[in-house]
Amino acid sequence: MPDVDLAVIGAGAAGLSVTAVAAQLGLRVTLIERDRMGGDCLNFGCVPSKALLAASHAATAARSATRFGIRLAEPDIDWTAVQQHVHGVIAAIAPNDSEARYRALGATVLRGEARFAAPDALIVGDRRIAARRIVIAAGSMAIVPPIPGLDRVPHFTNATIFDLPERPEHLLILGGGPVGLELADAFSGLGSCVTVVEAATIASKEDPELVAGLRDALHARSVTLVEGAKVTAVDSGPTLMLADGRRIIGSHLLVAVGRSPNLAALDLAAGNVQATRAGIATDRGLRSLTNRLVFAAGDIADPQGIGPRAFTHVGSYHAGIVIRRALFRLPARLDYAALPRVTYTNPELAQVGLTEAEARAAGHAVTILRWPLVDNDRAVAERDTAGLVKLVVTGNRVLGAGILAPNAGEQISLWALAIAQRVKLAALAGLIVPYPTRSEAGKRAAANFFIPRLFAPRTKSLIRLLSRLP
Repeated sequence: MPDVDLAVIGAGAAGLSVTAVAAQLGLRVTLIERDRMGGDCLNFGCVPSKALLAASHAATAARSATRFGIRLAEPDIDWTAVQQHVHGVIAAIAPNDSEARYRALGATVLRGEARFAAPDALIVGDRRIAARRIVIAAGSMAIVPPIPGLDRVPHFTNATIFDLPERPEHLLILGGGPVGLELADAFSGLGSCVTVVEAATIASKEDPELVAGLRDALHARSVTLVEGAKVTAVDSGPTLMLADGRRIIGSHLLVAVGRSPNLAALDLAAGNVQATRAGIATDRGLRSLTNRLVFAAGDIADPQGIGPRAFTHVGSYHAGIVIRRALFRLPARLDYAALPRVTYTNPELAQVGLTEAEARAAGHAVTILRWPLVDNDRAVAERDTAGLVKLVVTGNRVLGAGILAPNAGEQISLWALAIAQRVKLAALAGLIVPYPTRSEAGKRAAANFFIPRLFAPRTKSLIRLLSRLP
């Protein structure tokens, strides 16, 4: 008989969600974590970065209060207090992810590194655990690229940047993806000089039209963006040497060029678990392609033909699929058609579904609907009109939506629902939304689909005819 019904490797979003449900269903569950409960999101990612951004945006708001006729002194940044705020937020959320909570739910929590001993067994320290099912949710880590000299120069990743003892005078950020841009925004608002160096274009996976507005906003806050620049070497300083001969010198260096799955310690060969460079190879139901007892969830999963998605909410979504398949033995498979993503800068850039370029590349006949925030009364009232809602439509349904606006992440869920449930544009255009809110911009964009028909010659002729009736 196996020792447990379910063994879960990794106490991040995916692993915790699977463990909580399985334990409350009365299964014998063992959760294994080698580092901190809560994983990357709580300790080194989503939570500390949003806490730092909140402090930064408060300082930025103070500086920009003059647009309302309010004059404030330049904010005095107490770096120690900012750090206390960030770590205080982590501490406040940590009990939700704690060992005590999961033990109270009925799970066994083991601290240590797990590796396969057999296709149905793990080794943790000197303990061997046989399991009916195994879920690998071991997450990912920041990539440190093999750039000459980088290994000899002190640098930070998301795992270490939130423990900086002092505020950087000039922070160099290698990588212009979501992590790099969010931290560029955060540190610039807190008074650091920031330079972002990106080999391609910043936010390269997002809609270029929306990225252009984000680029302008970052420039306005004195963030230097160096795009299309290859770093050929790193020297002390730190100094970035570029292929075109330029040298960029800073006081601190953050590496944010992507993430790699935590595969090395698992001894996957012993478990007959196939992996790619991107993670555990699974089918679209997150079951291992080579070991039917094993499932993968979160950053470490590489579903067949889809690839990994390194978002905390994807980890939770994966957990739901694993629960349905591994526990209830029900069919379930991934569908990322309505997967939202947000870059939490100011303004935020939120996207769901296909971008315009992706839709056209897929062969869809698309209509593009827009509504700029300069025409939104709430944005005008708050003197903050940078931004845009952009809808990618085929027929009378939405394929994709992008929003560049303050709190865009709070608005994108409507469009995720519209895509997932194939809601017709007429329903979205007819939605009653409160006035004045920025959410009106989405309704207005949807309504634009009907404007040409409403004021077409045939409609005008019909109205003239109807006006003659008693």
